[in-house]
Amino acid sequence: MTKRIATTFSDQLGIDYPIVCGAMFPCSNPELVAAVSEAGGIGIVQPLSMEFIHERKLRDGLRYIRSLTDKPYGVNLTVEKSSARYAERMERYLNISLEEGCRFFVTSLGKPDWVVRKVKEVDGLVYHKCTLAKHAKKACDGGVDGLIGVTERGGGHAGVLSMDELYKELLPFNVPLICAGGIGAPEDFIRALETGYQGILMSTRFIATHECTAADDYKNAIVEATESDIVHTERVTGVPIAVIRTPHVEKVGTKIGPIARFLFNHPRTKGWIRAYYNAIAGWRLKRSSQRGLSTRDFYQAGKSVSGITEILSAKEVIDTFAEAVIRTRDPQ
Repeated sequence: MTKRIATTFSDQLGIDYPIVCGAMFPCSNPELVAAVSEAGGIGIVQPLSMEFIHERKLRDGLRYIRSLTDKPYGVNLTVEKSSARYAERMERYLNISLEEGCRFFVTSLGKPDWVVRKVKEVDGLVYHKCTLAKHAKKACDGGVDGLIGVTERGGGHAGVLSMDELYKELLPFNVPLICAGGIGAPEDFIRALETGYQGILMSTRFIATHECTAADDYKNAIVEATESDIVHTERVTGVPIAVIRTPHVEKVGTKIGPIARFLFNHPRTKGWIRAYYNAIAGWRLKRSSQRGLSTRDFYQAGKSVSGITEILSAKEVIDTFAEAVIRTRDPQ
């Protein structure tokens, strides 16, 4: 294709199509990130996934991506201050990314003002993921360039509002908006742009690609799943995340026990129990993504599975989505 899809977002980044491959733990392997960027969208690096799943130090991983494409890519940073050690790690990731030439960052949780300050020094861009206006306000007060609205159809930690509801909730902040959650078919892309969003972020759709190194059973589960197969479980991280209903999910249920719930709610223990669950979650999700179907699988996915019918290359996904929008805008 030769035509671009010009929106505020694609113009800001200098990319052909306002399509973002969201950062995923554990599925953001560098080859996938590079393939999405090379195809005209923008891939987002998940630093923890890069280092602990794909076993590349962040700097080496970014240089590897740059060897595969000269197109822009982004880096995801979770900016919550759960501990001094975690905050120091995020700051180190930011510094390395800037040194290696990254100029687009996606932040989530917490207030991203410290990220914005450093990124603005090199004329970069920061977009913040949010589910409600109260989260968006903190981010916009911190100077972000745009917002990524996560809807109730998202995978992982989903939002609570529909595409239309969230757009109305975030519109007053007067920054470009990206729609995330439930985007699995070209028609979803068209609808998001017609609603007023300046682009889309997809994660589940890009797991079911040839470049993603997730296990074939995981990819096939996405292709075969229907919207009704997506459930929200607390058994992975302690808070609800969207996963495919597997035999293991059916067996163990979706709720944490009363002791764990008490520990999550108590101010003196919630930090400890959250760290414990997150450590276990990393191990579980890595195991599930990298091996064939077993009796203990948690496959993260959103309701976008309803629009995913085959495993494609990242370029085929982007071309199919972009062509649909271009045809709608210019039937000739």
